[in-house]
Amino acid sequence: MQNITIDEVKSRINAGEKINLVDVREPGENAEFNIGGILIPLGKIQIMQVDEIEDLKEQEIVCYCRSGNRSGQACIILDMLGFKNTKNLAGGMLGWQEKFGTAK
Repeated sequence: MQNITIDEVKSRINAGEKINLVDVREPGENAEFNIGGILIPLGKIQIMQVDEIEDLKEQEIVCYCRSGNRSGQACIILDMLGFKNTKNLAGGMLGWQEKFGTAK
């Protein structure tokens, strides 16, 4: 697992790059604001139910949550499950909204 900054993710999204984003928050948090990631709550990752992203094991995956804590845990678990390139969005959605508001 590595950390990735909100600036880097934002600039890659703005450039039209396809990024494999995984939102590990709860459905209610995702409904309030998200940046387009696949919703797989941390609890589901903890019990190793990640079929939705199984085909991404060799690709970069950027996990995000509210602050960067849960997504860091998710990256560690995904690494143990054989995912090769996980990145934690440092600062999470709090940092994103502080810097960019609610813009994707």
